[in-house]
Amino acid sequence: MHPEPEQPLPVILPQVRGKILILTICAAGIGGTFQYGYNLTIINAPTVFIQSFINETWLDRTGATLEGKMITLVWSFIVSVYPLGGLVGALIAAPMAVKMGRKKSLLVNNAFVALAALLVGFSRLAKSFEMILLSRFFAGINSGVAMSIQPMYLGESAPKELRGAVAMTSASFTALGLVLGQVAGLREILGAEESWPILLASNVVPGLIQLVLLPWAPESPRYLLIDRGDQGSCISALQQLRGSNDLSSEMKEILLEQAALQGQAPKAPWELWRNRAVRWQFITVMVLSSAMQLCGNDSMYFYASYVFQEAGIPYDKIQYSVIGTGSCELIMSMTCNLLIEYVGRRVLLIGGYCLMATWAILFMVALSLQDQLSWMPYLSMACIFAYILSFGIGPAGVTGIIPTEIFDQVSRPAAYTISGSLLWINLFLVGLAFPFVMESLGYYCYLPFFTVCVGTALYAWFFLPETKGKSFLEISEEFVKRNFGDQPCDNNAWVCPEEIISTRM
Repeated sequence: MHPEPEQPLPVILPQVRGKILILTICAAGIGGTFQYGYNLTIINAPTVFIQSFINETWLDRTGATLEGKMITLVWSFIVSVYPLGGLVGALIAAPMAVKMGRKKSLLVNNAFVALAALLVGFSRLAKSFEMILLSRFFAGINSGVAMSIQPMYLGESAPKELRGAVAMTSASFTALGLVLGQVAGLREILGAEESWPILLASNVVPGLIQLVLLPWAPESPRYLLIDRGDQGSCISALQQLRGSNDLSSEMKEILLEQAALQGQAPKAPWELWRNRAVRWQFITVMVLSSAMQLCGNDSMYFYASYVFQEAGIPYDKIQYSVIGTGSCELIMSMTCNLLIEYVGRRVLLIGGYCLMATWAILFMVALSLQDQLSWMPYLSMACIFAYILSFGIGPAGVTGIIPTEIFDQVSRPAAYTISGSLLWINLFLVGLAFPFVMESLGYYCYLPFFTVCVGTALYAWFFLPETKGKSFLEISEEFVKRNFGDQPCDNNAWVCPEEIISTRM
């Protein structure tokens, strides 16, 4: 392979330096993981109104009302179809990212949320609760694609010394979406009976904002060079993102990665399962992505009102208490953006899960004593806030960064397909199973989540290497040693080329 001829490089104005990277982060986030958090919470406020609409619609069609169990069944389908759409989105994210690129995939992805908004916006006028069902499915697809591609795009676009902080903004936008969804659902804003179609259709606004902002951001430099072989566009993208013409060191690293992967096609998810060269990376993504939902944090958002009611919080205060849960995660995820490049990924991940396990035990004790001590309900509420704060410390953000850092360019989209699929499958399972867990275990309903937190912390302690400040090549070399030990590597392993391909900047 020969480097392309030198091309004239545009001069980067000093006042532009750093602004393009910030624009990229904000544009990707507002129409990306923000949508996941926002769509997760806006459905809570109009529950009663939509159930009433379902009954009225059925009465108009048949002249008979639905039984309570049938209304609950239809409502459960509306809620559960969102993670089903998310699973579909996670499955199509990898081919989208490979064929269209990271940036274009995020832009095209807004078609799903626009369709979702149109369906739910006109559902009451059309007297069709089926349109709400389809709307939630398409909103799920949008979130599923975004949850996979946004952290991949940001991780590939950020400099290695800021990669963790930049990629962790995905968690901050998720938490921001959770909070704004809860705020929009307040009765004083869009949570009233007459405005629920507007509330559910408001997810189109972040999509429109992304369509305006993201075209000004560059494509992932690694995608441009390694996947497309376009060195000139890669250099131009790096100049915009770094605000500098001195790119020798970073271009050398990307060219090394390109040389190491030369001739390899993008991997399919099932190929990662069979490939010994990525065995421990595959196991790590399986464990961390499953724990993301099985730790019980999102059950707080599905059943927050019920949990607070059981904890003894007055009914008229519950909607404001629920907003506090999302605010906790937002505050902590933003704080951890500043900490991650100082303390590292492992410390935040292990610390977060250990604290969650501690709060789970205290929460169960508080629930068991709430009938005996008058102040116990407030301790229960404090434990819920602390649990979500602890989730925001590490698991919320670090989990999304790991696939970017531990997989190479040809395996990364497939890794995010696996990660995203597990996230959505487990979200569905937890949402389905948690009411039964609460019914069967009572005060000890968080015992399964405690077990998951402890097990994940132990796995990260023994098997997850620290990736802070390391290049993708250095991280991959660590996993080569872990996957093969002293045995010779196979042809699919990452082997650094002895000759470094250089380019003049």
